[in-house]
Amino acid sequence: MVPRRYRRRPWYRTRAYRLARTALLVVVLVTVGSRCGSDGSPAAPGGAGGADVVAAPGAGSDPADAEPSDPPTPPPRPLPRSRPMSFRMPFLGIDAPIVPLRLDRNRQLETPPVDKPKLVGWYQGGPTPGENGTAIAVGHRDTRTGPAVFAGLAQVTPGRRIEIKRADGRTAVYAVDRVKVYDKAGFPDKEVYGPTGRPELRVITCGGLFSRRTGYTSNVVVFAHFSATK
Repeated sequence: MVPRRYRRRPWYRTRAYRLARTALLVVVLVTVGSRCGSDGSPAAPGGAGGADVVAAPGAGSDPADAEPSDPPTPPPRPLPRSRPMSFRMPFLGIDAPIVPLRLDRNRQLETPPVDKPKLVGWYQGGPTPGENGTAIAVGHRDTRTGPAVFAGLAQVTPGRRIEIKRADGRTAVYAVDRVKVYDKAGFPDKEVYGPTGRPELRVITCGGLFSRRTGYTSNVVVFAHFSATK
């Protein structure tokens, strides 16, 4: 019987090589992990976990040597009462005249005339543009003749600008905060019309599903705050 001949294992299959490879892998993983932020994103230079931090030449670590950031812009002062004249929303291409509105006998806010779908209504019993309080502007989404002034209101996004020209020549500028759609059956009057302690604006039109018998099921409401005077 011929005795079995044993071949010498290659170096890359030896136990010593596997142990050395494992140790090296652990070192690499620990090094990479120490360069990542706690959220898994790459850390900034110097170990910061957010925006890049770069020291000024010769600044050292003294915070007093850093350049001061711009202070936050204070809110504009509320404006005195002045009748609104026109409504402008560049994002939707709206530049429309304003008509005053009142409450009807059922204490419901009137709407602009149906035969003039490009008008915007302003509740004259509430604040005027830029005045402290919650001002209300309404308009039609569409009529039997086609799309009306607020046909695209639901497409407005936060940060968009609304400009209301006043009778005194000044323009109150509002910035959109959010857009909500509410079912008419459960419309939150306090949330929409309630006081906020600063000049704000609500722009309202119809939304939801449409029925020839009952009309639209919902309202689209844009919430905006007074941001500047022009």
